[in-house]
Amino acid sequence: MRTDLEVAWEIPETPPGFAGRVERFMGPGRTRAESAVEIAGLIVCALLLAAGIRASGAWHTWSGLQCAVVALVGLDLIGGVLTNATNAAKRWYHRPGPGVRRSRLLFVSAHLLHLLAVGLIVLPADWRWTLGNGALLLAGAALVEFAPLHLKRPVSMIALTAAVVVNLFWLEVPLALGWFAPLFFLKLLVCHLVPEAPLERRRSA
Repeated sequence: MRTDLEVAWEIPETPPGFAGRVERFMGPGRTRAESAVEIAGLIVCALLLAAGIRASGAWHTWSGLQCAVVALVGLDLIGGVLTNATNAAKRWYHRPGPGVRRSRLLFVSAHLLHLLAVGLIVLPADWRWTLGNGALLLAGAALVEFAPLHLKRPVSMIALTAAVVVNLFWLEVPLALGWFAPLFFLKLLVCHLVPEAPLERRRSA
């Protein structure tokens, strides 16, 4: 048993109104260190993604709308991977109480809009890709959410790996969009749906 760590499930109070809703969406009680890591990681990864897309030359063939969709989706997925992996988000999205499971599944389902935007605007009009990934998302989310607690992490990894492999061989996209499936399923099936103990260094008495 480690004595230098403690699990901090206590959720701090949030302010009323819009500020409180934003804080609850991101996860109440984010530390400055968590925020700094998220911002730095978002900047670094977004720059790398932009450089990769630029090197592929694909952006020359995209319309302004297609570029905007790729930029917004890319930023959302990178930011979502980082945010959903924080202690603050784990505490909030896996807190006890009625309706929490429904909230998690609604959050995942809302990302079907990402598939519609990429599949129908950027690819474009690729219903096979859109519906295939929609089925992978909903099936994977159900498997993870209803798996026994001690199996959620490995089940999420199976669902993530299967989705990435299917996208590589049967739902392939141009190289410039090769990042989408790994980040999309990582954010939702692993970072968002898997409960993990919010560990902190134990404070000295």
